Amino acid sequence: MSMVDVSAKPEVNREAKAKGTIKLKSETLRLIREAKVEKGDPFEVAKVAGILAAKNTSTLIPLCHPLPLTNVEIKLQIVNDSAVEAEATVKTRAQTGVEMEALAAAATALLTVWDMTKQYEKDADGQYPSTSIQNLHVVSKVKEKKS
Repeated sequence: MSMVDVSAKPEVNREAKAKGTIKLKSETLRLIREAKVEKGDPFEVAKVAGILAAKNTSTLIPLCHPLPLTNVEIKLQIVNDSAVEAEATVKTRAQTGVEMEALAAAATALLTVWDMTKQYEKDADGQYPSTSIQNLHVVSKVKEKKS
């Protein structure tokens, strides 16, 4: 087991975008829209959490290279009145790509939304039947051509 050797690769500008959704009850989504979530604004906290996740990906994924990130952007929105979508765009100038950082950022943003709203998701039995993180995937990957 070892990290992939990227020492012979040139440093170039790279960007990756990932997204996913978390399905929530319509009532929970209403609370988010109306800024009535008891813990605070889930979207603002999730943005910070997503940025931190991108910056710390190599400490979470054992064989992932630590990268000097140049930008991380997290966008969150309510979609189809049934879910929150997180989209993470991560940029670097490095020898390897930032897909893992983008995935970690999107996933962590969604987990943070869940953490901030889970108290509203329980059913009468104390279960969470409506909630699930879905469709976490890399949307795009861009690598600058070597000059």
